[in-house]
Amino acid sequence: MNSDSDKNEMLAFRLGSEEYGIHIMAVQELRGYEHVTRIANAPACVKGMLNLRGVIVPIIDLRIKFGLAAPVYDATTVVIVLNIGDTTVGMVVDSVTDVIDLPGEQIRPAPDMGMAVSGNCLTGIGLLGERMLILVDIERLVSLADLDLTEALAA
Repeated sequence: MNSDSDKNEMLAFRLGSEEYGIHIMAVQELRGYEHVTRIANAPACVKGMLNLRGVIVPIIDLRIKFGLAAPVYDATTVVIVLNIGDTTVGMVVDSVTDVIDLPGEQIRPAPDMGMAVSGNCLTGIGLLGERMLILVDIERLVSLADLDLTEALAA
């Protein structure tokens, strides 16, 4: 019998040909990609901001942040709205694949090598048969302080 502490419920999403996973508890909602308002002098990965029911949400495109091929915004492009601490952030991804219960024994340590995702953002690799899920610490990955957005949003 597995306890809840043995499992990690993850939201799986695609960026290019790779599949990533973030803990489902950080996810507020999923939305289709829509026009955003640009933020002056923001890093290239910050597409802009969106008014989500009265809350101003910065929108970050992970494809640009990871240096992947030029993003294409189509019917499968998704914005994952996340609650990180007291902050709400939107994360643009190519598509969302599913929600996965990932038992602890199926998670391996992240390899220490030069990858597109900074090593300190990876929490491990989820093994699902032939499928590998790159597990990401979303709080480290989508840090407003690291993106120099704190002052831009306060203005």
